[in-house]
Amino acid sequence: MPISPEVQSHIETILGHRFADPGLIACALTHSSFATVRADSNERLEFLGDSILAFVVCEHLFTRYPDAEEGTLTKLKSYLVSRAKCAEYSSHLGLSPLVVVGKGFSGSALPASIAGSCFEALIAALYLDAGLEVARAFVLQTVEPHVDAAHRTGHQMNFKSVLQQVAQALGAHVPVYSVVDQQGPDHSKTFDVRAEIGGRVFEPQRGLTKKAAEQAAALAALRQLGLAEGEEPEVRICFERLESIAQDSTDTSAAHTAAGAASPSTERSANDS
Repeated sequence: MPISPEVQSHIETILGHRFADPGLIACALTHSSFATVRADSNERLEFLGDSILAFVVCEHLFTRYPDAEEGTLTKLKSYLVSRAKCAEYSSHLGLSPLVVVGKGFSGSALPASIAGSCFEALIAALYLDAGLEVARAFVLQTVEPHVDAAHRTGHQMNFKSVLQQVAQALGAHVPVYSVVDQQGPDHSKTFDVRAEIGGRVFEPQRGLTKKAAEQAAALAALRQLGLAEGEEPEVRICFERLESIAQDSTDTSAAHTAAGAASPSTERSANDS
């Protein structure tokens, strides 16, 4: 698929590189829902970019934290290269509006999985066109601002942020968190918090602080939606399932709209008879 000069220039500005082969940009921005054949989509570039991203981040963490244990480095790397973080990088760089998707995604928020895939695909495109050092520079420029914060906070995934992405993909309002109970003396309280999205209420969870309880409530909601697997700190967010859930939500909304539009004519027909 050809790419417009405007989009090419915009991507080259974001990546800090002028491409010898603009076709790599076009491929990196093309989701499989739009491509005529899957080989023309960004899936292969995503596969390569995922490995390049992981390698660069691993090497950087190994050098940056010489006294850190293997387990600590692994958890930190897993967080920084997670699909949720890749979607966040993509959003900060302004890539989401440039992704080419099929009609099924028209009018809906771009799923985080697709945004994250685009980021990884562009890393691969940069590597193939300019080499590892240029790709490395872009990755570190993008990821480095998040490294210190992740290390300070114990590199835990922000489940509230993920749940907000889910709510947006479903066309719902932002999640609401409510304290349903609190126990214990002031110096040692526990809080029970529940999450709610678009009228759906999820099981409350307990934490030693409100923030911790909200994170636990967000994770519980993601589990109940079938979007989170595994135990902390190795929780995996199943963004591939979110795409189908979001599509089902879009189809249901369209069906309701169509039914609502048909109702007046049905009433008129009944009155006429």
